[in-house]
Order: sequence, then structure tokens, then C-alpha cells
Amino acid sequence: MNLIKIFSPATIANISCGFDVLGLCLDSIGDKMIIRKTKKKGVIISKIVGQILPLETNKNVAGVAALALLKKVDIGFGFDIEIHKNIKPGSGIGSSAASAAGAVFGINKLLGAPFSLQELIPFAMEGEKLASGTAHADNVAPALLGGFTLIRSYNPLDVIKIESPNELYATVIHPQIEIKTADARAVIKQKISLQKTIIQTGNLGGLICGLFTNDYNLIGRSLHDEIVEPYRSLLIPKFDNLKKESLKAGALGSGISGSGPSVFALCKGKKIAKIVGKVMAKTYEKTGIDFDIHISKINTKGIKIIQ
Repeated sequence: MNLIKIFSPATIANISCGFDVLGLCLDSIGDKMIIRKTKKKGVIISKIVGQILPLETNKNVAGVAALALLKKVDIGFGFDIEIHKNIKPGSGIGSSAASAAGAVFGINKLLGAPFSLQELIPFAMEGEKLASGTAHADNVAPALLGGFTLIRSYNPLDVIKIESPNELYATVIHPQIEIKTADARAVIKQKISLQKTIIQTGNLGGLICGLFTNDYNLIGRSLHDEIVEPYRSLLIPKFDNLKKESLKAGALGSGISGSGPSVFALCKGKKIAKIVGKVMAKTYEKTGIDFDIHISKINTKGIKIIQ
């Protein structure tokens, strides 16, 4: 195989109570990538459609992730990466992760899959390090593995895939403003109280139990963030209104997607997810800020090969 076309999905990181350790994979939005073998060694980014991003390999998250992988193999050829960006950078739904994870997934397939999906995560994390300054895995892990993922440990890296209830949907509103991940990290307090840590830990455990036991009510009441949301929410216009109206419309819970500005709501069933989407839209129409609404079932497979 000399060429591969893939769909690399958007993701939601943190999921309220799991800052830097929880993520989930979406199904309805993502980037398309075409990766080709080349006679010349190395990696080139030949084309980017949809967004203005660096073509220089060492300045592009896909290029950096790909180079990290190639350091571990001995081959006499290289790769050309073409990216069709449907996820806007700074959207909070894993734009950089989609590019980084997609690059290593596609190259690995063209090499005959010498690495497992789990083994690809550290390479993709190098792309995230370029984007945000931190090699976090809460977006690239669900993009590669699908479903929900928990990073139990970063050193050594230990990522666990978590299955989710069949009727679980995510509704996401993406206001057309940009919040850089590095800026969103800067507003977070570096020290938190023991009391807040206890509350956060309880909710994280509750959410994971709810996913394993298909307990939608437990999932909903566990979507609470004591650590990040109180500060990052100030960067998102109408956040409190979005959250309140989503819950009134039947959402299980709501929070900030990644570093924002996107806001997510988890819902039981597509019907409620659509109703929540309409309520979110109605709430945001008053701001004068353009926005997109995405309604997605949880993607249990992650990145997929397309024709």
C-alpha cells in the first residue's frame, strides 16, 4: 500500500471532572488526511485545505508527530501528508490532536502496522506538545483508540479504553472565537485545596462507574468540575446560560470541551441531543457570535480508513 486516506475525528477532552486524563471520541466531525509514500526520506506537508497552518514539517503538529514515529524505524523512504481541516484550530474539540493522531495512524498503516494503537499515543503527544507546550494525551488517545479513554498515568504512560452506553450522545456548540490552549492553561490555579480535590476525585470515579454500568443518572451527576471550569468559563461568552438551558432541555450534564470555547452536553439518545442543540443555538443567537452545532454519537472505533 503506497497511499492511505483516513478520517481523523474530533474529540472532547477533560469531560468536566477529568482534567488532562479523560477524553472521548466524536463521530460526526473530523479531518480527512491523505498520506503517500515518497522516494525521498523524511516527511513533507504538501497541502493543507480549510485552514491556514504551517507547511513546514517541524512547525506542523502532524509533521512533528510523524517525525517522532520515524525515529523508531529504519526505512529508505518517506511520506507526504495532505490535510483537509474540518476542525478549526483553537475550537476546543481536538484540532491539533486529529492532525497528530491521523499522521501517525496513517504512516503506521503504510509501514505494515509495526506499532499498536497504544504505542502510537506517545508519538502523537509530541504534536500536542508543539501545539500547547504540554505533551498531553486526553485528545490523541480517544482519537486513536475510540470511545472514552482514561490516562491512569503519564509516567509511565498507561491509557485505558472505557466502553460507554449505546445511547450516549454528545452535543457540542462551537462559538467562532479562538481560545488558545496555552492561554486557557494560564488561567488555571496551580494549587487546589484538599476539599476540592476530594470532590473532583469522587466525580471522576462516579463518571467512570456510570460509563461501565450504563447508569446515565450517575454519569450526569458526575459531570462537575471544581478545578478548571470556574476559571476557564469566564473566557466563554454565555457559558452559564448554555449550561443551565442544556440541563433544562434534558442533558445529563454539560461542561467545557477541552480548553474551550466549545461547550459540550452529554445526552441520553439522539432525540434529546437534538433538542439540546436547538436550545444551545437559541441561547447563542442573542450574542451576535457565529457558531456551529455538532451532534454526535460516541465514536467507539476512532480514526478510520476511507475510500
